[in-house]
Amino acid sequence: MENTNNITEFILLGLSQNKKIKILCFLLFLFCYIAILGGNIFIMISITLSRLNEQPMYFFLNYLALSDLCYTSTVTPKLLTGLLIERNMISYTSCMAQLFTMHFFGGIEILILTVMAYDRYVAICKPLHYTVIMSRGRCHAMVAACCAGAFIHSFFQSLLAIGLPFCGPNEMDHYFCDIYPLLSLACTRTYRVGLVVVANSGMMGLVTFIVLIWSYSFILYTLRAYPAESRGKALSTCSSHVTVVILFFVPVLFIYIRPAVSYPEDKVFALFYTVIAPMFNPLIYTLRNMEMKNALRKVWCQKLLCIG
Repeated sequence: MENTNNITEFILLGLSQNKKIKILCFLLFLFCYIAILGGNIFIMISITLSRLNEQPMYFFLNYLALSDLCYTSTVTPKLLTGLLIERNMISYTSCMAQLFTMHFFGGIEILILTVMAYDRYVAICKPLHYTVIMSRGRCHAMVAACCAGAFIHSFFQSLLAIGLPFCGPNEMDHYFCDIYPLLSLACTRTYRVGLVVVANSGMMGLVTFIVLIWSYSFILYTLRAYPAESRGKALSTCSSHVTVVILFFVPVLFIYIRPAVSYPEDKVFALFYTVIAPMFNPLIYTLRNMEMKNALRKVWCQKLLCIG
């Protein structure tokens, strides 16, 4: 494939060209971004300052909040600025950087969710061995493995995009640089590249989703033998995780598991895993978790008393 690029920048068409709709979208997603920043920073500070950080589940939740924060920050600021200006331009270099960072932090989030499911599986199905299996050293190793796996995924995804030749047009019907919109602009046959993308992104999402659903199904099966009180607590925690998994994975699978074709509806589905899921994660993990709510009360009440 000859790499001849005549394109130095792309035009992101965004969500709409209607000015009134763009203003409404700007206000809506500005609120969402502020909620994402505030909610995830709030969770990170609360876990760090409380004894919850000693527990593996909250140790991983801390990293999930951080990955959420970084992940949405690679996309949402550009989305917001694009809603305020007439022509939303992004340079070729910035486009490739956005593609890499989005898939890197998104990959970390997917793998962290998998590790959290494994943590719940060990806690519920092998409680006597929990402290040995989920030692702090092993938790650090799991987080490092998540980062390494996400880097490999993102590296190959970006390598495919960099190898594409672009000779025009340069209008991308999306609000951020992603692999499928780039494939639709490439001036070469992209069938084989599309198959590799499906194998990379699509199969990664599908396999992870199947593993997550299997693990939570096994957990629910195991919970039948638990007393009612213990079963209710475990179900509350697992239902929070399952809600996050569905919010994130269903739109991801809709986009990446099919053949490499870009549709206008992809922008709406992409909002779920780039903006909506990161916004709801703090609410799901705090409002649905009594242990987390009690820790938040202790941490922030003590802080307010100190300030008082």
